[in-house]
Amino acid sequence: MLFFPIQQELDCISERGVILGKIRFDDAKGKHIFYQPDDVVEVTVVEQAAINERLAGLDAGTYGIPMQDDD
Repeated sequence: MLFFPIQQELDCISERGVILGKIRFDDAKGKHIFYQPDDVVEVTVVEQAAINERLAGLDAGTYGIPMQDDD
């Protein structure tokens, strides 16, 4: 599983090279969430476990999302 930063989100890319969805911080919930702009792509159990581990690590401060400076 590859987590690739785009703006203030992470693209979640499978080993097959498919973008499964994105991780971003939800201000209203106060935590990071995984979302799929379109529910077309099915996420396997192994992929979901990797996403859950990344979400927990982001919320705990173990991981971060690099901020992109467009200026």
